[in-house]
Amino acid sequence: MHSDPLILAIDNGTQSIRALLFNAQGNLIAKGKQEIQPYFSEQPGWAEQHPEYFWENLGKACARLWQSTDARPGRVVGVTVTTQRGTVINLDEQGKPLRPAIIWLDQRHARIDGPVKGPWGWLFKLAKLEDTVNRFRENTQANWIAQNQPEIWKKTRHFLLLSGYLNYRLTGQFRDSTGSQVGYLPFDYKKHRWAGPRDFKWQVMPVKKSMLPELVSPGSTLGHLTPEAAAHLGLPEGLPVIAAASDKACEILGSGGLTPDVGCMSYGTTATINTTSKRYVEPVRLMPPYPSALPGYYSTEIMIYRGFWMVSWFKKEFGLREQKIAEERNIEPEALFDELVNDVPAGSMGLMLQPYWSPGVRQPGPEAKGSIIGFGDVHTRSHIYRAILEGLAYALREGKEKIEKRSGVKIRKLRVAGGGSQSDAAMQLTADLFGLPAERPHTYETSGLGAAIDAAVGLGLHPDFETAVAAMTRVGDVFQPNPEARKLYERLYHEVYLRMYPQLQPLYQKIRDITGYPE
Repeated sequence: MHSDPLILAIDNGTQSIRALLFNAQGNLIAKGKQEIQPYFSEQPGWAEQHPEYFWENLGKACARLWQSTDARPGRVVGVTVTTQRGTVINLDEQGKPLRPAIIWLDQRHARIDGPVKGPWGWLFKLAKLEDTVNRFRENTQANWIAQNQPEIWKKTRHFLLLSGYLNYRLTGQFRDSTGSQVGYLPFDYKKHRWAGPRDFKWQVMPVKKSMLPELVSPGSTLGHLTPEAAAHLGLPEGLPVIAAASDKACEILGSGGLTPDVGCMSYGTTATINTTSKRYVEPVRLMPPYPSALPGYYSTEIMIYRGFWMVSWFKKEFGLREQKIAEERNIEPEALFDELVNDVPAGSMGLMLQPYWSPGVRQPGPEAKGSIIGFGDVHTRSHIYRAILEGLAYALREGKEKIEKRSGVKIRKLRVAGGGSQSDAAMQLTADLFGLPAERPHTYETSGLGAAIDAAVGLGLHPDFETAVAAMTRVGDVFQPNPEARKLYERLYHEVYLRMYPQLQPLYQKIRDITGYPE
C-alpha cells in the first residue's frame, strides 16, 4: 500500500463535474472543476443532455485536477462516482446512447392508458391510491419514451441511471450501486434490490429486468478501469472502481450524519433535509426513504424541489450590482449577498415567502405556487433576498417536523452542506429559525467526501464505516441560535408560515383552472 494513498472521487452534479482527490483522513488534496450546461430544451418543460457530454466533461475535470496538483496519479488506489439522481439513459446492444439522457429536471408526462389491470388495480382502487400510482406512471420516463419513440425503446438493451452509465464507461461492466437507485425504476426501496417479479412496477412500465444493471452495495467493487477509461482520467489502468451512492446520500455520509437524531440539510439546486436510519420510515406516506450511502440503511428525506434555484434566480435577476462590485474588488459575490441578508432584521420586516417554485408530487399538491405576502413601502431587494432564504428554511423546518413525527426520534442538531451552506448569513438564519445549532462540515465537497468514504472502506483503508466516518469527517464552523431571533421566528413559523398553504391553496387551484399553469 502507498504511504499516503489517494482516492479519486468523481462528483457529477447538475451544474458541474468535479474530480476530487481525498486522502484517508478526509482531506481534499486537489480538485478539478468543470462547469457544465445542466440541460438543453427542445420543447417547453423538457430537460435533456447528451450522455457523451458528461463523459467528455468528466475527462476535462480530471485534466484540470492533474494540472492543479503535484500529487502523482500513481498514488491513487481507487476511483468512485457519485451523480445527480433520476437522470436516465437508453443504450443499444453495443452500449451506445440511443437518445439524449432525460435529466431529473424534465417535466414531460406519459399518457395513462386505463387503470392498472388485475389484482393490483383492485387493490389501488380499494386503498384510494389510483391517483398516486397514476402520478408514478406519468412521471416514468420509460413510459414516455415507449409511447412517443417506440423505435428507440425497441432498440434499448440497457436502461441506466447516469451513475450506471458512468460506471459502465469506467469499467465496461453494467453494474451500479444500490445507493444510486433513486428514480422511476422497478426498485424495491425496502430491500435495496430490483423489485420482485410480482411487484406492480413491472406492470406499469416497459422496463425488463435484463435492461437493468447488476446491483452491488456501497463500498463494493464494481469493476476495474479499462485502458480507455484510464487514459481518459489520466490514471493507471486496472484500478478498482468502488460503488458509492447518489450525490445527496453521499453528502449525508460526508457530513458525518449516521444517526436519526442528526438532521442533514442540503442547500443545493434541490434543498433537502434527511436523517439516516436503520429502520424503513416513509417520511410522507407512500414516499419511500431513499437508499443511504451506508449499506443497508435508509435516508428519510423531505425535498424542496428547485430549492436553492430560487437563490440563483434572484442573483441573476436582481444581483448584477453585487456581481459587478465583486468583479472589481476581486472577491466572491457571495460575501456581498451576505451583506444584503445582514442589512435586514430577522423576519424580513414581515415579508413571508412560500418556496413552491415547482409543484410537488404530494407535498404540497400539484397546483401549488410560490408566493410572497406582507409587502410594504419599507421593503427592498435585501428584504426579498432574506425572505427567500427564510422561506426555504421554514419549508425545511416543516420537513424536519414531519420526519420527527414519522420516525419518533427528535432531531438534536443540524449539519448543513451544499452551495448555500457557504453563506454565514444563511447558516445563522438556519440556526435561529430551527432553534438548533447549525454545523458546517469541514469541507464544502461533502458529496465527493461521502463517495470517498465508501471507497476507503471498500479498499480496506478503514476497517468499517464508523471508523472511516470518525477519521474522515469533521465539523467546521458551528452557528448557535440567537434567542431573540429564535422567539420571533417561532411565532412567524407557527402563526403565519404554517397557515399560508391552507389559506392560499384554493386560490392556487383557481389560478391553475384559469391559466392552465402549472399543468
